[in-house]
Amino acid sequence: GPLPLSWNQTNLCRGFPGRKRSLRRKWRDPTSGCPEPSLLALGSEMSKLLIYDSARALHAAFLNGHHTAREIAACFLERIQKRDHALGAFLTVDEEQVLLQADAVDRKREAGEPVGALGGVPVAVKDNICTRNLKTTCASRILQRFVPAYDAHVVEQIRSADGIILGKTNLDEFAMGSSTEYSSFGPCRNPFDLKRVPGGSSGGSAASVAARLAPLALGTDTGGSVRQPAAFCGIPGLKPTYGRVSRFGVAAFASSLDQVGPMASNLDDLKMLYEVIAGRDRRDSTSRDVALARPMDPGSLRVGVLSLEGTGVQVEKPSMQAVEEVVALLETDGRSVERVEAPLWEHALSIYAVLSAAEASSNLARYDGLRYSSPPGEREGLKEHLLATREEGFGDEVARRILLGTFVLSHGYKERYYQRALDARRLLQEEFDRLFSHVDVLLTPTSPVAPFLLKERLDNPWEMLSGDYFTVPPSLAGLPALSIPVGLDSAGLPRAVQMVAPHWREEDLFALGRTLEEAVGTRPEPDFEREDRP
Repeated sequence: GPLPLSWNQTNLCRGFPGRKRSLRRKWRDPTSGCPEPSLLALGSEMSKLLIYDSARALHAAFLNGHHTAREIAACFLERIQKRDHALGAFLTVDEEQVLLQADAVDRKREAGEPVGALGGVPVAVKDNICTRNLKTTCASRILQRFVPAYDAHVVEQIRSADGIILGKTNLDEFAMGSSTEYSSFGPCRNPFDLKRVPGGSSGGSAASVAARLAPLALGTDTGGSVRQPAAFCGIPGLKPTYGRVSRFGVAAFASSLDQVGPMASNLDDLKMLYEVIAGRDRRDSTSRDVALARPMDPGSLRVGVLSLEGTGVQVEKPSMQAVEEVVALLETDGRSVERVEAPLWEHALSIYAVLSAAEASSNLARYDGLRYSSPPGEREGLKEHLLATREEGFGDEVARRILLGTFVLSHGYKERYYQRALDARRLLQEEFDRLFSHVDVLLTPTSPVAPFLLKERLDNPWEMLSGDYFTVPPSLAGLPALSIPVGLDSAGLPRAVQMVAPHWREEDLFALGRTLEEAVGTRPEPDFEREDRP
């Protein structure tokens, strides 16, 4: 029967040295005066009601006193405990920390103090974003024992808004991948089909929201790592304008591309989290203090649809159909839709491969076994210590990108590859400027392919990267882009479209996105409740 215990769920995706598959339970003395989790007393029906509420509804229930922050947090902790063993969405969940945060928010409300915009709402955080006193591993063995002494700026903003950090989610190691299979601690799975990938690199964040393990989540997007997993898991995901959100406290992959982005089950919740994390931070020189723009009337927005003829990759039929259906909806509603071409689009993947690898090679040089972690056993000499650390600590995909980046930055090749990629990036940015002189929003598929099977592309890096064909160009230009789900294909897998806007025009994406969300109807829900699911 129910016992007075507090379970400490740590590194649930398995693979940490010395960890067992079962949950580690920390027993608490009932006479200690420390309040017990309320999930055992809530009952399954109330728990399910809270789990399936929107973030705004949870916030309202907390403000109105219908539920405490502890009750809300406990419901999601129970859900993670029961369901995540099959999904692998979380790497670290510290129940004690979660409930302490919730209790602090409850005391604040009870004292009559003003409560922030996320009061009582749990938020999952990708594990390459620093969290004070909670492991930040980047899904890499080289950081498996790293516990930051500070919060990333976006985490500070969430805490200031009285949100509750629920746990750290799985990702491709150092955010390098498009399937969350390159995690050193086990892959994450798609809630719609556990034999398929959830996308990447923010696959854990997307899967946690889609499977109702968390109402909100943060990911990071370098070449599509928020939008593509959001599309694969049937939820909205936003990559803000480069500089809109501070990167302080985020483990760097490619600094000129990385951007933190929100994920949620609907656009209202997405905007709720976006407004909390957006803004200038003096610790990040690339962040900008640009006021949120007033949205244009959705009916007056000029929509451009990227021509899919002669693209550099094969676009599967469900992706093409999703775009055509959205175009038909917009035209039926009387909106202006124009077919546009972007000749440089097909070169974006090559530009991205060179630039991101070069920046990764530079950024990951700091992991030398002295400042963050060290390999097991003794090594004689600094060189031997460094080599052992990087050989044992980095996975194959990270090593491959470091080697490629070191090559394109080396003497005699920098001008031939790296400098030419920079020049081509500027030309691509100019092409977007010309394109947005004719249209206000650009419409494309989010991904050319549907969620693919686990291991299907694992040994083919270029085929894996080609899944980011539509998401990479906006990232290279620093533009805001939003992925919106548009139902399921014939195989029951999510479909999505991407909308891209000029710099600082996220509000236009939300305005048009809401129109589309209303027209399409309720977002697809995975059948994740069935116990007989593989």
